[in-house]
Amino acid sequence: MGQVRKVPMRTCTGCRQAKNKKELIRVVRDKEGNVSVDFTGKKNGRGAYICPDEKCLDLAVKNKGLERTLKISNIDDAVYQQLRKELGE
Repeated sequence: MGQVRKVPMRTCTGCRQAKNKKELIRVVRDKEGNVSVDFTGKKNGRGAYICPDEKCLDLAVKNKGLERTLKISNIDDAVYQQLRKELGE
């Protein structure tokens, strides 16, 4: 019998639904406190995940989901702009 691989699940900070990790966009905070969008999913630091959907991003901004998950007080607008640009493509 073939080995069944466990699919890593992560919770979206906007809609709060658990989804396949590969379907979500990762936002990471490094040791210095810099927040950036992680397209590789391999950067070191604390990660937060969000659906590639503008409604989820709006919810995450409204309820400060990314801030809470990354354990920081506020996120630079440039990070949100980069996420919006990615979703627009």
